[in-house]
Amino acid sequence: MSESARLQDISPEQHQAYLVWRERVAGTNISSQTLLATDYLNHFNEIVMLLEMLADMPDMLDEAKAWQPKSYQEHFRDSAFHDRDLAIEAYDHVPEAYRRSFEDVIGHLNEHVSQSIARIEAAILAGTETAHLHHLCGECSRTIQKLMDFANAVIHGSTKVLDQEEVDRLLGP
Repeated sequence: MSESARLQDISPEQHQAYLVWRERVAGTNISSQTLLATDYLNHFNEIVMLLEMLADMPDMLDEAKAWQPKSYQEHFRDSAFHDRDLAIEAYDHVPEAYRRSFEDVIGHLNEHVSQSIARIEAAILAGTETAHLHHLCGECSRTIQKLMDFANAVIHGSTKVLDQEEVDRLLGP
């Protein structure tokens, strides 16, 4: 779908505001197409690293359980990102086609992180052998990475929405 087709459902005023925002974010690490920044995905990189360490360091489970979802704007309020204020403000102007796709995949990410932590905790509490725990942690991390790849694609201009079949395939049994 072309960019003009994605923007056809917005009013002339919204389109004009979008063009102004594109200029405001030009030259920053915020996409001038979507008005989104990949820095948000660092929030998920944190939990991926923790999950990958749990097989060897199960005592870090409490740290993984302390991880909480953050909205895009919450992440930037708490970050040292150079253009954090601009990223926060620009989010209110993200075209709906991008925002809808982005929020959809972030919802799946947050859900999968929560399910992964619960699965890994159950395995640790059950005394699961290290090799199986490595497999489980790796599987959870890889799925989160795949979902992050979808989020990254949206940040760079894709409006593809994951349908339930794709989500089921990713999350698997």
